[in-house]
Amino acid sequence: MITLTDAAIARVRNLQSQRATSAPLRLGIKQGGCSGLSYLMDFADQLEADDNQYECNGVKIVINNSNLPQLQGLELDYTEDLLGGGFRFRNPNASKSCSCGTSFATPKELGAPVACS
Repeated sequence: MITLTDAAIARVRNLQSQRATSAPLRLGIKQGGCSGLSYLMDFADQLEADDNQYECNGVKIVINNSNLPQLQGLELDYTEDLLGGGFRFRNPNASKSCSCGTSFATPKELGAPVACS
C-alpha cells in the first residue's frame, strides 16, 4: 500500500490542474543517485500491462510490478520551506538514504542479507 499525505494529495491535484491532465501519478525507481536508487515521478499517460493501480483519497497512483517491492509501504509527502517546495519520500524499505531524500538503497543494493517471506 502506498500513502499520500494531505499536502502531497493537494500538490498532485494542483500539478494535474496546471497540466490539464487527469492521468494517474506514476511512481517508480531507477538506478542512480548517491545511494544507488532514485525515485521517479511523472504522470502516466499510458498504462503498461504490468502496472499496479492504487487510489489514495481520489488520487490515482500507478507503480510497475518491477518497482513494487522497493516502494511497498511508501509514504509520499509534500513540504514547502524557504528554499522552495518538494516531495518527500518515507520508504520503510530503504536501509540507506542520502541527505537530499531522493536517493536510497535497500538491503539488496547494499549486499546485506534479505529476509524472505
